[in-house]
Amino acid sequence: MALSKDSKAYTLMIATVICLVGSVLVSTAAVVLKPQQAANQQRDRQVNILRVAGLYEPGIDVAAVFEERVESKVIDFTTGEVADEMDPASFDANVVARDPANRITLKGAEDIAGVGSHAKYGLVYLVRDDEDNLSRIVLPIRGYGLWSTMYAFLALEADADTVADIAFYQHAETPGLGGEVENPDWAAQWEGKEIYGDDGDIAFRLVRGGAASDDEYGVDALSGATLTSNGVTNAVRYWLSKSAYRGYLEKVSKGNSDV
Repeated sequence: MALSKDSKAYTLMIATVICLVGSVLVSTAAVVLKPQQAANQQRDRQVNILRVAGLYEPGIDVAAVFEERVESKVIDFTTGEVADEMDPASFDANVVARDPANRITLKGAEDIAGVGSHAKYGLVYLVRDDEDNLSRIVLPIRGYGLWSTMYAFLALEADADTVADIAFYQHAETPGLGGEVENPDWAAQWEGKEIYGDDGDIAFRLVRGGAASDDEYGVDALSGATLTSNGVTNAVRYWLSKSAYRGYLEKVSKGNSDV
């Protein structure tokens, strides 16, 4: 028996068919586009690393330059050693951290960067010059600002102390205020600043009201964005501490050939 086009059953049937077709199309698109999305994310990550490494220029073959000049390694934060048993190409910190044995949980004052927990392993990117000498060390760092977790790549010179560049590539801070972490003019202040003071403690910080011109460790805080600025300082201080990359950086600074 045919349904009347004016009946509620007919309307419900048509709505159900439209929903099913839409669901199939959306699901299919998600599956088909997933590899392309992953490729785009990888390229975006490589571009940002090459930027802070001083190797990016418009039009370059990003994958080829990355392959030729950048070496990826996985570091064990608890020992500062390279985790040779882990493949950097397939390393996923979020997946690794699902295993409690491979997760570092932070509580109270330990969690200055507001990350809660993270894998006990992390990636590091070593950049080589034309003569295969180490020229820069690129570290992924993150920390909570006012509204969001801010993600960045921090590049150090081969001395494992002097900042070469910084690039924040993901955040949800206030445009025009905390969002200025993306501003290249502000990021340019970081070049040449040192992380560790003469006493070995982390001296780098963002300075409210502006850093003095002869301040070796200070960068101007972001105007009108105190919590974002504090988040940036805390992110640097956490990830370059003994809780994360410092053990590895000390080996690099001593010229350890195994790093």
